[in-house]
Amino acid sequence: MNWKTKITEMLEIQYPIIQGGLAYLAYSELAAAVSNAGGLGQITAMSLETPDDLREEIKKVRKITDKPFGVNFAIGQHGRRFDHMLQVAIDEKVPVITMTGGNPAPMFDMLKGVSVKKLVLVAARRQAEKAEELGADAVIVVGQEGGGHLGKNDTGTFVLVPQVVDAVSIPVVASGGIGDGRGLMAALALGAEGIEMGTRFIATKECVHAHENYKRKLVEGTENDTIVIKRSIGAPARAIASEFTDKILELEQKFGDYEHLKDYISGEANKRYIYEGNEKEGFGWAGQVMGLIKDIPTVDELFKRMIAEAESIRKVWAQ
Repeated sequence: MNWKTKITEMLEIQYPIIQGGLAYLAYSELAAAVSNAGGLGQITAMSLETPDDLREEIKKVRKITDKPFGVNFAIGQHGRRFDHMLQVAIDEKVPVITMTGGNPAPMFDMLKGVSVKKLVLVAARRQAEKAEELGADAVIVVGQEGGGHLGKNDTGTFVLVPQVVDAVSIPVVASGGIGDGRGLMAALALGAEGIEMGTRFIATKECVHAHENYKRKLVEGTENDTIVIKRSIGAPARAIASEFTDKILELEQKFGDYEHLKDYISGEANKRYIYEGNEKEGFGWAGQVMGLIKDIPTVDELFKRMIAEAESIRKVWAQ
């Protein structure tokens, strides 16, 4: 079947499926696998130590695939300036840049006159309108079901996506709670031009940096095994529920400030869980889509399954 949408045409990909930025996990192996399968794979820039590391990761992707890919910038989350990293992406002529968290305006300033597609992750209608004003080519809309950092209003994907579709003229990509062909078709029915998935791609063979304990938890857990942390500091984010996240919530209730939380919500604490599988001393991000994850396929197997599911739905709709 023809899978042409405004997003596939814009990004020059076969299927309207984008891999999320996935801090500390989205590197060349996963990005290339997603792009080779027909979607848009991404590298996470701000999880890398230096601009040279990013340049090397971009080169690795290009050795494995000749398909389009993106570089994600989690601005405002790492306490680092992004200028030198973004300059590498510009110099290397990366075809797609995505932006999550923080104010993307300075990135748009740097990207003026640069031939690159610019996508911004948003969690509210007003944020989407602002991204369009700044010059975004598309917005990725994440509902409260998603993993990692979310919006402050707890609006679900099914309400938020059509709201944003009605509010902006640029293409909308749906994110949050999507992990199979049914979710893809639901998103298209809501008016989205494609989907972004994060958690579902962690539980794949090519997400080689994710510890097996992390992947196994995604398979064995349910949507009720996630919890939202960091509300007290105005940065709600969904993670796998554990004794460690219980401690975070306890500190939030008792103190509610960054100083008491910083060691528990740091990148180092995140890496202890996702790299080492140490759930007693770290945490891992995950969306409610955990309740739909039942295995750890290759990315290609996942794509083939999703497209088969979606096409069977399209055939029913066409009757």
